[in-house]
Amino acid sequence: MATKSDTIIKIEHLSKSFGDHKVLDDINLDIKRGEFVTLLGPSGCGKTTLLRMLAGFTNPDEGVITMGGKDISGVPPHLRQLNTVFQRYALFPHLNVYENIAFGLKLKKVESKEIEKRVRKALKMVSMTDYEDRDVNSLSGGQQQRVAIARAIVNRPQVLLLDEPLAALDLKMRKDMQMELKEMHEALGITFIYVTHDQEEALTLSDTIVVMSEGKIQQIGTPIDIYNEPVNSFVADFIGESNILNGTMIKDKEVEFIGHKFECVDSGFGENTAVDVVVRPEDIYILPNPENGDFSGVVKSCTFKGVHYEMIVETDKGFELMLQDYNAFDVDATVGMLVKPSDIHVMRKERTCNTFSGVMTSPTTVEILGTEFECKDQGLKEGDTVTVRVAFNRVELHDYKEDGKIFGSVHFILYKGDHYHLTVKTEDGDFIYVDTNDIWDNFDVVGISIDKRDIIVSKRV
Repeated sequence: MATKSDTIIKIEHLSKSFGDHKVLDDINLDIKRGEFVTLLGPSGCGKTTLLRMLAGFTNPDEGVITMGGKDISGVPPHLRQLNTVFQRYALFPHLNVYENIAFGLKLKKVESKEIEKRVRKALKMVSMTDYEDRDVNSLSGGQQQRVAIARAIVNRPQVLLLDEPLAALDLKMRKDMQMELKEMHEALGITFIYVTHDQEEALTLSDTIVVMSEGKIQQIGTPIDIYNEPVNSFVADFIGESNILNGTMIKDKEVEFIGHKFECVDSGFGENTAVDVVVRPEDIYILPNPENGDFSGVVKSCTFKGVHYEMIVETDKGFELMLQDYNAFDVDATVGMLVKPSDIHVMRKERTCNTFSGVMTSPTTVEILGTEFECKDQGLKEGDTVTVRVAFNRVELHDYKEDGKIFGSVHFILYKGDHYHLTVKTEDGDFIYVDTNDIWDNFDVVGISIDKRDIIVSKRV
């Protein structure tokens, strides 16, 4: 946790909505001086909106942003001690490289000798020393990106904001620029706040990663912490490849999953508690002799990935696991597998069933999710406020939205080894969670039905 003295930006209870859609929901974040912070998450998670608020291009509905201990709400962008590098570099096509970089300094009426000194230093910083007279339209994407960064750093900002600046580059150039950005950050010693949806980029560049989803911060930590100790299934799935499985914590340091019991290093979950278990593909050891493993399975696929082979193995209890190994194993081969206790990561379940607040509209109907559903008579009367529970596997999805009582779109798909766990966002913005063996894609629009026998209602006190 940053102390008062080393915190350059403090974000407190920041929220923003566009119409009925809440883009940011109670964001709290401290950013240290000289830190490389990455806002990481899928499209629509709110990361760019947060960056635009820091820049002053968008105003929050609620909350405060302070910089150097001063509230910067209402301070226009050009008076904030920060500069932004956009995904589209926004260079002036009628100006050459030198003039583009010098533009902001001329607006501030900096002396011409000082401008020349600072522009040449910025050009050297981005390895563009011999390009000052070039037309920006003649530059490659990577060179234009360097010019955009030079134009930002020449103003000597305390903070540099970067909104997916490498997204338009090809893979090789993107990786080269990642290393250059890292070197620039170390040389400049200023704070970088970087937005990306690329997990590998975040792990490569960052001192601190802020993982976001649906307008909320899911986890803040170092790349190693985020990768090795994800706090929930979203983070575990979003950061790298993972096997995320339902499990039961038998007791301290003993967990059951995929039909087997394993030693682990986790404790404090209680006994016989439902948990999620994460095992990274590279942490499952695969052995030619099935008798040498803790459990066995059959190789279903083997794909060469350049550095390693990626295999899907069906275990002896019918679960599919992803494994990564430097050695290839033949499809249909029976193999042994083992996992070290320290490579098993146990997480508390965020939820064990769907839970909604509702109101009884009659003894056999309840209003939830903005709609009236039939339910069994459970001794309640019209007007009672209730809690409604529905098991994940008792929600039915339909190909056509007209076939459901309500409809929504698939927002997040998690494979749990023998079934899919889906997050579906309804037309009213509520979330419903579904266990299914059917295959759906992100953003599929689906009808949603719940049988009255599967709606469990209890009166709220």
